Amino acid sequence: MDNLSYQEAAQQFLYKLISQQSDSEAVQWLSQQTTQYQENPRPRSFYLTFSTLSRHFDKTPLTLSPEAKTEAQSIRQGWDLSQWTLLQTARTYWLLQLSADSFEDYRKVLDRLFQTADMDEQATLYAALPVLSYSEQLAYRASEGVRTNITSVFDAIALRNPYPGDYMDEAPWNQMVLKAIFMERPLYLIQQLNERRNPAQARMLVDFAHERWAAHRPVTPELWRGVAPYLTEEHQPDIKHLLDEGTDLEKQAALLAIQESGNSTLQSLAEQYSLSPQLSDWNSLGQQFALQKTKTA
Repeated sequence: MDNLSYQEAAQQFLYKLISQQSDSEAVQWLSQQTTQYQENPRPRSFYLTFSTLSRHFDKTPLTLSPEAKTEAQSIRQGWDLSQWTLLQTARTYWLLQLSADSFEDYRKVLDRLFQTADMDEQATLYAALPVLSYSEQLAYRASEGVRTNITSVFDAIALRNPYPGDYMDEAPWNQMVLKAIFMERPLYLIQQLNERRNPAQARMLVDFAHERWAAHRPVTPELWRGVAPYLTEEHQPDIKHLLDEGTDLEKQAALLAIQESGNSTLQSLAEQYSLSPQLSDWNSLGQQFALQKTKTA
């Protein structure tokens, strides 16, 4: 990226995608707005342009070549635009125009955008966090955002987004993972899920599984991914429950968890069931579970 900041590189990258895939009149309008704002960076004009982008760009899915995906990763590790639209891309490009001379001024503008945004705009704001200025200082926004019950907004923060793994503290991170399970979101799409596992999270997940079982409600097999490194003999009843009463994928989750834990007592228990591992890793299990849900929906 030579001497460009990653925000500048992201701007150029997004503008290139927009120029290649959007109507020429829309691109010209965006270019004019950018020039005018750079010459006179007033918050009012910034808000106005952000709110009118939907008149010029639609929700056509963004097309990404393999080269574009590689370039995105070179700009910001983990930056995933695979589910973006042209409108989201244009909005994110515009967010990157925001003057970053002062964090307090920057935060005031962003806070107002978050407060007034509709659902689609909120999703864009959260998905843009990895490439915005003052990323680390904006962690409070992600922590507040995961409290939402709006699936599209929650997904923008939690799934395919490197920001939570990079900047969230342990407590809000754990709450995000637990909420993803509660909202039945695919855990395998949470970046740094393995790296951020911790004992407190494992205890929360086991308690959640016990509550669900007591209420005769299902538990996603992906839950055990967060428990696996911390399995001990005290979890033997839980593993036995999975192997005795679990679905095929829950049994595979038990085998994956036992293998990762390296616990000899649990390995001996699993051997009594003559089960063969069918899945090589947790991502494969998550993908199979998501596919299964799609078929039964």
